Amino acid sequence: MSHTDPQQLDAEALYANLLEQVRAAIAGANDPAIVGIHSGGAWIAERLARDLNLGARLGVLDVSFYRDDYAKKGLPAEVKPTHIGFDVNGASIVLVDDVLYTGRTTRAAINELFDYGRPARILLAALVDRGERQLPVAADFVAAHTRCAPGQALRLQQGGDGKFSLTIEQNHA
Repeated sequence: MSHTDPQQLDAEALYANLLEQVRAAIAGANDPAIVGIHSGGAWIAERLARDLNLGARLGVLDVSFYRDDYAKKGLPAEVKPTHIGFDVNGASIVLVDDVLYTGRTTRAAINELFDYGRPARILLAALVDRGERQLPVAADFVAAHTRCAPGQALRLQQGGDGKFSLTIEQNHA
């Protein structure tokens, strides 16, 4: 597997790639739904739901209270509401995150989803996989693989026009 230099990542091109992967996978799926993880995953999920005509089957999760490092990190400055407006039971859910890293956010999101019901299956979509997993989590759909230097984080931004961009920031955690 080749890794792209994080400075060279084009978030809009990556989104188009991810959209086509998800479109092919859910064609003919029984009861498909899209659920995004706040914030970047929610932005991507909103566009996927619109582009795939799944607007009524869109949900968003804030996994802040489900993380296993909650006691260590404390309450985030801004907790966003979780909203799942459809029956999770028996649904084929595409869980969307912007950057897959340790796997801890994905684990928390799956735990939260099961509080809403028992989906038939959960497929994981990530715009970027930066590796360095701490848990056995793998995405079903990934637009790019990259690595960041220690102490760096890859952040998805959404402009006022709805377009995505990726930036590299120093982690202060």
